[in-house]
Amino acid sequence: MNTIRLFAIAVLAAATSAANAADGTITFNGLVTDKTCDITTPQGKDFTVTLPTVAKSSLPAAGSTAGRTPFTISLSQCSAGDVATYFEPGASVDFTSGRLLNQAAANAAGNVQIQLLGSNNQFLPVLAAGSGSAQANSQWVTVAADGSASLNYYAEYYATAAASAGEVASSVKYTIIYN
Repeated sequence: MNTIRLFAIAVLAAATSAANAADGTITFNGLVTDKTCDITTPQGKDFTVTLPTVAKSSLPAAGSTAGRTPFTISLSQCSAGDVATYFEPGASVDFTSGRLLNQAAANAAGNVQIQLLGSNNQFLPVLAAGSGSAQANSQWVTVAADGSASLNYYAEYYATAAASAGEVASSVKYTIIYN
């Protein structure tokens, strides 16, 4: 009797394994490098960009922008090559638009996001993880002979519809990437 039971269990276990067969394989590739830079922005690696106060009338409809404000991520002690900033997707990102969500805790402005632009004034969307062009939207800069680099950007208000008055706050994590 026990032999029959053991045989039945073995058959069921084999059938279960076949039912859970893999449908495909995902391969991950990457590179760990010894290239590094020191972030020498005056406020340190974590810093605040204060956008100017603007009237809600400057954001009257979807696509309106206002308050463009420059900021720089300064680097030193870099190895030779190219560097860029990879803005990491997270809870503060609207994955549809690639802009930063308004996360003001109280009295939040309505229909307002923050968008990032490169030094060429072109929109740099923060893309969802797994997007093939997430790092392609990074702005690459060649490291100077003295090991320094300046990564220049802008941030500005972006209206998703007619804005309502209130506070705007968001954040984004970033990583310096090397080529």
